[in-house]
Amino acid sequence: MAQKHHTAHHGKKHEPDKEWEPKIVGFLCNWCSYAGADLCGVSRFQYPTNIRLVRVMCSTRVSPHLVLDVFEAGADGILIGGCHLNDCHYMTGNFHTEKRVELMKRLLKEAGIDEGRLRLEWVSASEGEKFSKVVTEFTEGIQKLGPSKVRSDDMMKAKVSAADDASQTFRLKALVGKEFNLLSKGNAYGEEVDAEKLTGVIDVATQDEFERALILELARIRPMSVKQLGMVMDVPTDKILRHIVLLRQNSKIAMEHPEGFTPVYKTIAIGGEQ
Repeated sequence: MAQKHHTAHHGKKHEPDKEWEPKIVGFLCNWCSYAGADLCGVSRFQYPTNIRLVRVMCSTRVSPHLVLDVFEAGADGILIGGCHLNDCHYMTGNFHTEKRVELMKRLLKEAGIDEGRLRLEWVSASEGEKFSKVVTEFTEGIQKLGPSKVRSDDMMKAKVSAADDASQTFRLKALVGKEFNLLSKGNAYGEEVDAEKLTGVIDVATQDEFERALILELARIRPMSVKQLGMVMDVPTDKILRHIVLLRQNSKIAMEHPEGFTPVYKTIAIGGEQ
């Protein structure tokens, strides 16, 4: 196991909080990065002990849902390691990983989490020293960012939960799942797809799905009006209203009762959820 081989990193801690140590999770592909971590340990290259390594068969098995779930649980940073491009054991797995990580970073940005808390790195089985340097550099970067506030900040926790829900929507799964093939092979008619336009479509879809998921998350906690949601989310009320209309059409939210002449909305519980 890779974790058994590493030795402690004795570098100087950063001054802001001498007691705090970052909690970092590393997802490493079985064929390259995990083997690189093993070589790192066998070769006695040092790296921080803050990271906890998880072996996966391919980096593309690390879904946006998994990453956001780990951040929601309180991780300060996440490292994803895979084979170098064109060296993937499953041919194109790491190309899809790249696209997934781009989505993860879009959603982290929407949730107010620094994108520097997530890192994707290609490390081969022969690059033990590189693995040591990557983990050391990443840990130092997380130490500079400080502890994640997800578990202590209710609004940020709601945003990360919404980002998690958004990552599991059919729309985003379909767009990101097909992104690499669309760019490399073209559409169903064999036509070349404009990369910039496709990126724009995914950016808009990500923002829309996040905002809808956040509306549901906030309205699950307590009924809120369109104006209240707009103020809390810092989103124009006309856009909130468009989201509400769509969510009502899909039976995800309902008008609960009017406060005076202002309607409020409550998320519809599914399967006994509260």
